[in-house]
Amino acid sequence: MLELFVRLIPEGIIISFALYILSNVKIDKKKLLISGVIFGISIYLIRLLPIHFGVHTILLIIIYIVISVNFNKINLLKAISSSLVTLMILSACDFINFFMIVHVFNISIEYLLKDPLTKTLLGLPGLGLFFIIILVFYKIKYKNSEESNHVSN
Repeated sequence: MLELFVRLIPEGIIISFALYILSNVKIDKKKLLISGVIFGISIYLIRLLPIHFGVHTILLIIIYIVISVNFNKINLLKAISSSLVTLMILSACDFINFFMIVHVFNISIEYLLKDPLTKTLLGLPGLGLFFIIILVFYKIKYKNSEESNHVSN
């Protein structure tokens, strides 16, 4: 349950933020927070299911798309492409984090997966990297929209 509040709900909010940014949709803060909490709870519940690794990813993409379209009012094609890009970025960040933990800090996979608190805490740098990348996208989008507004005036 600790993982839900420390990792998954923040992850869901960042994913929701990423979907807004990558879809070029005006951010609704209330919907962003609500959909982020829903994403976090969805991630938690799907990970509890007795399914093969990878199947949960497909289910989460479907949930991201459904919530993006129905709740956040993001166009279907934008929701699909944004969900896939968001998942690729998150996966790359988690891979980099995992690589660092195992190969640089020499922490065994068994130790990492044995304790939920350790797993949650050691996963936070990957989430931080994901957040930084999404913030860079946001800053680039904001800067470009400011420049285009300035030029058109």
